[in-house]
This record gives sequence, C-alpha cells and structure tokens, in this order.
Amino acid sequence: MVNIAKGHEGPAPTTSIDRTEREAADHRLPTARHTTAGPDTALSGTGSAATAARYLLAGIRLALGWIFLWAFLDKLFGLGHSTVAAKAWINDGSPTAGFLGKSATGPFTGFYHSIAGSAVADALFMAALLGIGVALLLGIGMRIAAGAGALLMVLMWTAVLPPSSNPFMDDHLIYAAVLVVLALLGAGNTLGLGRWWAATPLVRRNTWLT
Repeated sequence: MVNIAKGHEGPAPTTSIDRTEREAADHRLPTARHTTAGPDTALSGTGSAATAARYLLAGIRLALGWIFLWAFLDKLFGLGHSTVAAKAWINDGSPTAGFLGKSATGPFTGFYHSIAGSAVADALFMAALLGIGVALLLGIGMRIAAGAGALLMVLMWTAVLPPSSNPFMDDHLIYAAVLVVLALLGAGNTLGLGRWWAATPLVRRNTWLT
C-alpha cells in the first residue's frame, strides 16, 4: 500500500509561479527603501543640491530682509526713492498717510482711510518694517519675522483689492508665502545667526522665539 503522506516529505517542488512571486518581491524591496527618504532630502542632506538649496534660501532671506529694512530707512529719513525728505517720518511726515489715505481701494477702503496717518498706525508699520528687516538679515527670530511679515503683506493686499493686474493674486501674497517657507526650512541657519540664536538660554526657554 502506498503511503500518501510520503508525497509531502521534503521540500515542495518550486514552480514557475513561486519563482515569479519571489522575484517580484525582491524587486519591490529596493523601491520601498528609496521612497522612505521623504521630500526634505534635498535640504537635509549634505550633497551639492542640498548646499545650493540652503544658500539660495539664505540669499532670498537676505534680499527680503533688505527690502523691509530699506523701506524703513527710506520712510524714516526720506531718502528720495519712494519718500521725499519733506515727508520723512523724522520730519513729522506720515509713513501710512499716502498709501492708506490715497491708494487704498476695495471693500476695506473706509477702514484704511480711517487709520491713515494716525500715530498708532505709523508706529506699528515702522516697527514692523524694522523688526522684520533686521530679523531676516540676521537670520534670528524667523518664526516671528515670518508671521509678522506675512500678516503685514496680507493686510497690504487687502488695501488694494482687487489687484490692478490680476483678479486676486499679487506680489503681496507671494511675499507672504515665501516668508513662511523661509521660516519652515530654517533659512536663518545659513549665512545667518539662526543656530546661535536657537542655542541661547532665552530661546531654549521660549522656543516660539526661534
């Protein structure tokens, strides 16, 4: 009598289907390993692409910082580019009277006209330009600078609705988005004092200052 159980002794014969499944699994493993790096590899790595990206972001940060700081200096001293000396803040001119009082359009015109030229609006506007500009140039307090800068840009966008060249999009919104990206990607660490700032006892105790 033939023992049926003998047919199951030893390794089972390998079929073409088994080989195909193993080969497919072997091919899938490298793909899975390659896709776990995530989208931040270009910035967190040490290759030439990562280095170029960091320096590009630092350059954008410095450029935006200078834009904010120059606007402050021009309005403070009346350097003749967008503000003449007679209308400088140090000569009792108003940094907000011209833009909010004459150029504001759209649904918020009444509100902006009501605060144009006020001492509070002037002081807040100038403090924002100075603080954001210095923070960006030094690469410190990037979260606060990005938040304040983005808010300022959005407010300026609401003062000129609708934009003259587009139904809703203009450079104010682009600047706001770029500022947020710079803070998220740690742009203050390259060509800036971001790492030193983050290591200070004050910032360690208050991480929102980074």
